[in-house]
Amino acid sequence: MLERIIPSTKKSLPVIGLGTSRVFDIKPTTELLAIRQNILDILLDNGGTLIDTSPMYGKAEEIIGRLIETYDRKKELFLATKVWARGKSEGEHQIKESFSKMHTSKIQLIQIHNLLDWKTQITTLRKMKELGEIEYIGITHYKADAFPAMEKIINNEPIDFAQFNYSLGEREAENRLLPLCADQGVATIINRPFMRAKLFSSVKGKVLPSWCNDYGIGSWGQFFLKYIISNPAVTNIIPATSKPKNMLDNSLAGIGRIPDSKIKRKMLEIL
Repeated sequence: MLERIIPSTKKSLPVIGLGTSRVFDIKPTTELLAIRQNILDILLDNGGTLIDTSPMYGKAEEIIGRLIETYDRKKELFLATKVWARGKSEGEHQIKESFSKMHTSKIQLIQIHNLLDWKTQITTLRKMKELGEIEYIGITHYKADAFPAMEKIINNEPIDFAQFNYSLGEREAENRLLPLCADQGVATIINRPFMRAKLFSSVKGKVLPSWCNDYGIGSWGQFFLKYIISNPAVTNIIPATSKPKNMLDNSLAGIGRIPDSKIKRKMLEIL
């Protein structure tokens, strides 16, 4: 799988990760846990490492903890969660709970979810980073109207990651956040790559163009992800899924040729 550099440490990160919003907020039955375990195996088998979650995602952190507590591949994972709280003590308590729920002493990245009380939470995260309790600090949002606030933080605060929405159908980040993050040395995580499945509806009944074969694009999911990957400022993408076959399909998008500017224009003509 293609890897991109995290500017603040010069370490590399595979371009395809796993989002857990909704799809990991489940009852911990044997059947449902086995499916999620299979998804983790497929992620790692195909070169991915990053799992993104949040206290806001119901039982997702707890489910991840159940899966990785005795997982023999736990050390291969890049764990990313968020703090979604107001006030110093509430934020610290929630972060402590995240470590406990995920049965881990190491969370690589903690992000400030939707910028909530970010000035308070970033102080806590900086202290944790200085103490070596986490490796990276980030901010997140999922709407373009939050971009101006994110830009101010990226320009004025030493952060490692910014997570935001970007896709063929939501391209505002191309002219704003992606160039800024590249200039400021901030890694990026892309959410809503399929616009919550809306993009699939837009191509329903359509056949993939023949030139997709030259780029290893075998599905519309890979088509949409390849477009995002073609932007060099994208570090990682976190499509969420509850189906192992989709995890495999998503992972394959991170392998093979990357579309050039000519092919990207053709991709845009599809929608």
